[in-house]
Amino acid sequence: MIEASTSRRLLVVDPCDDCHRLLPGLRTIGWDVDSCALEHAGDRTCDVGLLRLQPFHLERPEAVKELISRSGTEWIAVLSQEVLRLQNVGDFVCEWFFDFHTLPFDVSRVQVTLGRAFGMARLRGQGSIHIDQPEHELLGDSKPIRELRKLLSKLAPAESPVLIRGESGTGKELVARTLHCQSHRRNKPFIAINCGAIPEHLIQSELFGHEKGAFTGAHQRKIGRIEAAHGGTLFLDEIGDLPLELQANLLRFLQEKHIERVGGSQPIAVDVRVLAATHVDLEAAIEHKRFREDLYYRLNVLQVVMAPLRERHGDLAMLASHFSHFYSQETGRRPRSFSDDALVAMGMHDWPGNVRELANRVRRGLVLAEGRQIEARDLGLASQQGVAAPMGTLEDYKTRAERQALSDVLNRHSDNLSVAARVLGVSRPTFYRLLHKHQIR
Repeated sequence: MIEASTSRRLLVVDPCDDCHRLLPGLRTIGWDVDSCALEHAGDRTCDVGLLRLQPFHLERPEAVKELISRSGTEWIAVLSQEVLRLQNVGDFVCEWFFDFHTLPFDVSRVQVTLGRAFGMARLRGQGSIHIDQPEHELLGDSKPIRELRKLLSKLAPAESPVLIRGESGTGKELVARTLHCQSHRRNKPFIAINCGAIPEHLIQSELFGHEKGAFTGAHQRKIGRIEAAHGGTLFLDEIGDLPLELQANLLRFLQEKHIERVGGSQPIAVDVRVLAATHVDLEAAIEHKRFREDLYYRLNVLQVVMAPLRERHGDLAMLASHFSHFYSQETGRRPRSFSDDALVAMGMHDWPGNVRELANRVRRGLVLAEGRQIEARDLGLASQQGVAAPMGTLEDYKTRAERQALSDVLNRHSDNLSVAARVLGVSRPTFYRLLHKHQIR
């Protein structure tokens, strides 16, 4: 007798007569069975799905793809001989379904397949985390990202300028948007401008705007980015690339809270909060006379320093899973989990391009993956186990081994620290002591 607590939920979508005859037998072996039409399936929850695939599903496959992607579980296709003869049905089933059955059913085989699908769904659910959060959310549970979220909650209500520092690809604009969204200016404009991406002869007009006839080609008045951000937040990305002449104009605006459009003579009051970001060493730029020291102090009232991805231990698997779901919509392929080989390769990679590089590699992996999981080669990563580490004392080796073991286990089990401790063969208190010793969380 199967206990109610072990009941497994099966959802049968667009069932046929054969499907209905199958259901009583499944209920007797512990399946909690529900059935509905495809248009109502998004409102139901299940552990495994069974979908009778019909010609109109293949003509308009978006609804089936969305159902499978959003359900986060495994699906089995039921195919008639008529559907089997349709073009491309094989590719579609192999891409989106765990398995398939042809009519009439082989009942014993169906029961085995459902059991395997249930186990795979549970395993996949433990190994991947799909985070459906707003775009401005900072994802992760590592010590650096938790401290970052805490810091931003303190800085967001303030009106002072913030300088955001960090390597390329660490998410500096994401931090700026988070500060804006958590501030009282959240319902006003957020205007971003990349100071290094606009030609030098256009950047003054882009920032401050111009009046009609101010220069050749100025056929009408243009509102600049600073003025467009009135009441909201102005984000100046790559501020270190701003030309010195424009640095002086920006400093004057920060001091006086007024701008003048190019070709204009009337001061215009503008109320904005200024956030700036850079990946360059501004102190060195000041020494080399490439950045104004007085502007530096105006912008660097509050400061946020972004941790590189290689220092965010335990966040890799969560972020990779998030990007797998996010880009699956773009690629038209089912979100994929990552093989152990891929997780190890990601853990060993140094990520010079940080989160942006991870997103691009996962995007590539979704396109290239041939199996049900993304492999290291799909990500453009190879095993580095043969690379020799520099020699050191025995204590150095022990410390490196401890830290590497902690990083590896967090990359795979960041969502369950009890499991992580068991994998390493230590107690949970010992596991926490090691995390504290290596300042990982």
